[in-house]
Amino acid sequence: MLERHWKGIAKRERASDYVIHLKSETFNELAAIKGFISLKILERDTKEGIEFLIVTVWKDDDAIRQFAGSNIEMAVVPELVREMMITYDKTVQHYKVSFETSE
Repeated sequence: MLERHWKGIAKRERASDYVIHLKSETFNELAAIKGFISLKILERDTKEGIEFLIVTVWKDDDAIRQFAGSNIEMAVVPELVREMMITYDKTVQHYKVSFETSE
């Protein structure tokens, strides 16, 4: 299992639009991919704007390729999202999940 992490700082006035986009557009796209497990949206207020950390969980690299293409290190940032952001990562970080607990 792999986690894919991406960060961006949204304009304050566009932060709720970004969350709506993730829930209504991105999640639906991800949910259709075999090997996609979950999406988590984390946010915090900063001086610049609202920082988001987006964490997706995947079965393997092949599942991620269905979303990101052949270069899975590149971030997938549609034009609409770029307009909402002040700054954002152009690449992502992947982490192998070595241990996890749940309720």
